[in-house]
Amino acid sequence: ASRTKGPLEPQARPGRPSPSAAAAAARKRALLAANEEEDREIRKLERCLGLNKRKKKGDGSSVPLSFTRDGLDYILGALEPGAGGSGLYESSGEEEQDGEDDDEDETLPESEGDLDGGCESEGDEDENVENAADEAVDPESWEEVGGGTREKRGRKRVRFAENEDLNHGSLENGDTTAQECLGDLSEKCIPPQGRPALETADVHKKAELERLKKQVKGLINRLSEPNMAFVSGQMEELYMAHSRKDVSDTLTATLMDACVTSSAMPSRLMMEHVLLVSILHHTVGIEVGACFLEAVVRKFDEVHRVGGEGKECDNLFTIIAHLYNFHVVQSLLIFDILKKLVGTFTEKDIELILLMLKDVGFSLRKDNALSLKELIAEAQAKASATGSKFQDQTRIRFMLETMLALKNNDMRKIPGYDPEPVERLRKLQRALVRNAGSGSETQLRVSWDGILNAEQMGRWWIVGSAWSGAPMIDNSHRTMPQKPLGTVSAKMLELARKQRMNTDIRRNIFCTVMSSEDFLDAFEKLLKLGLRDQQEREIVHVLMDCCLQEKTYNPFYAFLSSKLCGYERRFQMTFQFSIWDKFRDLENLPDTKFLNLVHLVAHLLKTKSLPLSILKVVEFSELDKPRVHFLRRVLTMLLMEAEAEDVSLMFSRVSSNPKLGVLREGLKLFISHFLLRPTQALRSPDKASALRERAELASRALQGRAAPRM
Repeated sequence: ASRTKGPLEPQARPGRPSPSAAAAAARKRALLAANEEEDREIRKLERCLGLNKRKKKGDGSSVPLSFTRDGLDYILGALEPGAGGSGLYESSGEEEQDGEDDDEDETLPESEGDLDGGCESEGDEDENVENAADEAVDPESWEEVGGGTREKRGRKRVRFAENEDLNHGSLENGDTTAQECLGDLSEKCIPPQGRPALETADVHKKAELERLKKQVKGLINRLSEPNMAFVSGQMEELYMAHSRKDVSDTLTATLMDACVTSSAMPSRLMMEHVLLVSILHHTVGIEVGACFLEAVVRKFDEVHRVGGEGKECDNLFTIIAHLYNFHVVQSLLIFDILKKLVGTFTEKDIELILLMLKDVGFSLRKDNALSLKELIAEAQAKASATGSKFQDQTRIRFMLETMLALKNNDMRKIPGYDPEPVERLRKLQRALVRNAGSGSETQLRVSWDGILNAEQMGRWWIVGSAWSGAPMIDNSHRTMPQKPLGTVSAKMLELARKQRMNTDIRRNIFCTVMSSEDFLDAFEKLLKLGLRDQQEREIVHVLMDCCLQEKTYNPFYAFLSSKLCGYERRFQMTFQFSIWDKFRDLENLPDTKFLNLVHLVAHLLKTKSLPLSILKVVEFSELDKPRVHFLRRVLTMLLMEAEAEDVSLMFSRVSSNPKLGVLREGLKLFISHFLLRPTQALRSPDKASALRERAELASRALQGRAAPRM
């Protein structure tokens, strides 16, 4: 029965298709259903991600811009080849797309072969129908087909995961690199949407700097004395339109390229370039000259240490000299460089010293004759000690003769000395900076070591720059040279302690003054202490205290005070305020201190170290006995000991100033009421008549009348 059942079954159902065709159709329907289900899942995920709303017109790409910036277009390209929009992963996307095409080629022909095989078995193999039917209904075949499909999908998913891990790793590396690169700008990573803006800003900045460099270079190429006003005006406009630092750096680099060459630059061309820096230094700000000066000094130090046959060192040295000629820097830097060259004293150093003395020697003598005298003495000692080492003694003798000519103010003995070009350019400078601040406050008082140590200590000579070293007032005395304290005796230190010199600076000043031979020696030693600002005021306080503490008046302090007042105006102001403090405390001063103060004030007035206007704080309407006694003694000494012309000049200055009207009337009243009436008490009639004549001369000068010539 079982044997006859098989052959009779196909004949019992003549209208139905063969089992092989039914299996092929079922497999096809299963594949189509799986594709539709997968499409529905993809559309669902697109709706969740919002990709269906971002179709582009040209290429139909549905990847958002944020996905492209974050590198997620590569991940989506693994699922849908060709959808990636990033050029960074183009090669990887093409490889993935080729791999998926190969998978489809492996899958689709297999199913088509099954369908074709089903049709052929339907037409040609009727005798094997039973075996084909058993094959069609065998569940292992379905598992094999479905398993093959699932295996292909599984391989895709595994490969996608591997690519995702690689992509994630590359993104992490990129983010780490970006954070390291942008670590100076901010502590946290810049978001992806801000990175293109930052890159665009860098591109714009580079383009702007290139345009600025071309503009500055064009102006420098056209620079000459006739169009100096035009070029300086254009540079000021560039400073107004761009960052000052960018313009200063560009100008410095352009001038260094133009002036620092291996061949000697013409002197006139060098002066014109430095004159432009000087004009901008006075009109724009001192940071212009400070930036250029620092670059030149650092370059000179580097070239001088290395040496060489070229003229770069000479050109840099000439630039520094002309920066001093055109009032960009004070003489402190020039003397520091000259002392450094005298210390090394090689043949090249001798040439540089001669070059500097030829350019600015007489200006140095005018500004600081004392330092120039010390430099000449040091050079003579160095030449006598090491001069025998040189084969050619001509340059050393010529240098010493030049220094001697400077010392004697003899311009004829300096060959090739011509101050006319510098003076002509100085006149042009004064004409161009007439409305700007061109006083001594714009000159940079900076030393050689201060410039070279600017990175560690800060650029304190520029207003607003940071200062990272020790404070200049509070702790700078700790770094002051302790040389006086190490060379004086214990007796001197004990005397300083008794005089209540309770700080290191005051003890240094006291020991320096007390150990000096005369007031000139004391003046030189005080300047060598290197005190600044607040510390310099301690010199005046110590001198006033020592002068008043003397049992009898010692003119040493008066002459030293007069020398300091003639050296710098700030000493005049400090002495004036100190004397005003003593005015307020006259009734409490002992007789010895009182008389010493009278002699000190009279000497400073008589030598014109201080003007007569220091008496403007005296209230002549409310004079008490100590103040009347003090003014009577001071005016008597001033009128009797000074020359007649000096008396007339001192009192006429009070009359010519309208702000000193109260002082003028008070002095006239005091001279007539307190100074002339007690003259009958004087022992000598000659002194009384001389005092009366001088008092009348002072009264006429106070009224503004012309004083007769004596």
